[in-house]
Order: sequence, then C-alpha cells, then structure tokens
Amino acid sequence: MEELTKLHLLTATRVLALLRQNMFTVEQYAHSLLGRIKGRDGMVKAWAYIDAQLVLDQARSLYQVPHDQRGPLHGVTVAIKDVINTKGNLQSSHGKTTTSEFTWTNSGPDTTNPHDPNRTPGGSSSGSAASVADFQVPLSLGTQTGGSIIRPASYTGIFGMKTTYSSISTEGQKVCSLNLDSFGFFARAIEDLQLLSDVFGLHDHGPLVDIPLKEARVALIKTPVWPQAGSGTIAAMEKATMILESHGVKVEEVAFHEEFSDLGSVKRIHTVVAYSDAQESFLREYRIDKTKLAPEIRGLVENVFNYTRKERIEALDQYTKMRPIFDKIVANYSAIITPSVVDEAPLGLGDFGSAAFNWFWTVSANYSIGSN
Repeated sequence: MEELTKLHLLTATRVLALLRQNMFTVEQYAHSLLGRIKGRDGMVKAWAYIDAQLVLDQARSLYQVPHDQRGPLHGVTVAIKDVINTKGNLQSSHGKTTTSEFTWTNSGPDTTNPHDPNRTPGGSSSGSAASVADFQVPLSLGTQTGGSIIRPASYTGIFGMKTTYSSISTEGQKVCSLNLDSFGFFARAIEDLQLLSDVFGLHDHGPLVDIPLKEARVALIKTPVWPQAGSGTIAAMEKATMILESHGVKVEEVAFHEEFSDLGSVKRIHTVVAYSDAQESFLREYRIDKTKLAPEIRGLVENVFNYTRKERIEALDQYTKMRPIFDKIVANYSAIITPSVVDEAPLGLGDFGSAAFNWFWTVSANYSIGSN
C-alpha cells in the first residue's frame, strides 16, 4: 500500500487505479496534496487562492459515489488556471492557479520555479506548471496565445501539451486572441496527458498506427530562432537526436519553407494577429474600469501600435497560408522535435523569458508537447 503521506507523488493514472482498488480514500489523497501545498506553497506561490476545507468536503462526498457512477477523473485533483471559469463564485471555488494579468503581460505573479526559487517558472500559466512540477497536483489546465504552455513546461521540467487550434472550445476562458488561443494541459507523465485528452474528446481523423522505432522518421526542425539557442537547448537537442538514433530512428534535419524562414516575418504575423484580436477582447474590461488594467493591456485597446484593418487582414491571410505548409511537413514524418525555449529558466521573476521558439507552432495551429 502506498504511504498515505506520499500520495501526492503519484501520477493521476496511478491514483485512479489505486482508488478503484480501495487502497486509500479520496479524502486521504486530498490530505496528502493539501499537506504538500501547505509545506511548499509559501515558497512556490502557485495558487491565486485555494479553499482547503472545500476540497476536503468534496473529497468526502466523492468517496460516497458508487463505483458504477464515477467519472473518468473521479477523485483526481486538477488545478485550473485563473482565466478559466469555474462553477459558482470565488468563494465556492476549490482553488485556481496564478497567471499574469489576463495572461497577456510577460511578468506578473510572484510564482517561483520549484527547482530554484530564484528563477521564473515561465508564463503565463505559471501556477499551473509550478503546481504540477512541485507535486502539489498531478494535472492542471492552461492556455496559450504565444508560449504560455510550452515555455513553463520546459522551464519546470514537466510535460505541457498545447492542443491543436480549435480542437477544444475556448468557451469559458478569458480569450486574448480569437485566432491564436489554444487550450492545454500539464502533467508529469505522458499517460496523464492521454487521460485528459480522452476526457476532452481529442481524436485523430483516422485510426492510430503503431510504428516500430526502426521504421519511424523524425524531423528535426531548429527553426530560424536557432541562432538564439543557448548551450542548454543545444545540448538537449543533440542528446534527443542521439537517443532517437541509438534506437534506430531516422532523424532528418528539415528546413522551413523559404517563405516563412524569416523570423521577423513570422513574429510580425503573430504580433499583428494577437494584438489586433486583443484590442477587441479587452474592450469590455477597458470600458468598465481601464485604470485597473496594466498599461500594456490599455495600450492594446487604445491601439498604441497603430495597426490598421488592412495590416490585420494581411497578417491573417499569411497566418492562414502557413497552416497547409506546416501540415505538409508534418505529414511526411512520424514526429517532429524542435526547441521549446531559448535556454534554461532565466534568473529573477520579473520576466517570463522568450517565447520565440513557440511562435512558429502557435501560428501554424499545430499541437505541441513540450518538456525539459
């Protein structure tokens, strides 16, 4: 039997299996998680707020549910990013994780990296990544407009999955960019990402095919951001390539289509689309009380960058044109490996670090799994 004080170390998949075997109760599991939070979150600061008593009350009630009426995540704790709506009001919420203001600003909460409190966990899904990395929860939900899932997953050494654009509805979350925002997950195990994928109904258009490693073809795409890569990222990519090749996988370095091989052009597409969308997304909050908004967000609504409708349409046209080009690359390979961050998490909490490596995959609308 698992030690009751160490249940927080388990993956979600393992927790579900042991709960089905009645190896412990949901309340005992909740106590272990809350104990971890109490002991660690004074330093990590992953939670915007949390109601421990409400968590325990629900844990007790869940244990009373008959086995044949339990859902696929029965008893498992999932942290929710604080731009995603939850049932009821603030007082009835069990707990939500930190984020920068409306996910937009590149700095924000005092959340620290669980591996080094002097470093950022990345953002904007700061608390969602940190809470999973610190074993406070096994799963969490996040969102991404630029690099808000993939970057913090890499910085904190866990798995982050940005789903394909529009594969999960963004209804119920505060949307920054209608054309770019994607929903996603954090976990410490791939099987837990699969668990959440099933819950959210993600599926391929055709049947899944198991490919033996020696028949697999993997594309190594460094992207035009590669000159910015630090020693840690370079070493990680070299190690990943070596491991794959040692198992018989054919790894081929692939260049981007020349039309989108210029970093400045791709960055501009992402910026114009995101900023133009955000101008509309934050209008309501601006009209209610603009003084409560960060200067960056006020500037979006006021269009201080002077983006015209013509520029927005042109950027959207280019953005739409990129998707089939990326799809053609993906269709030729079993998988793609590409850098997720410039280097290890930066020192200090005032900046989330660069999301440059993420722009291409956000703009292409492809799904990504990031890790350290």
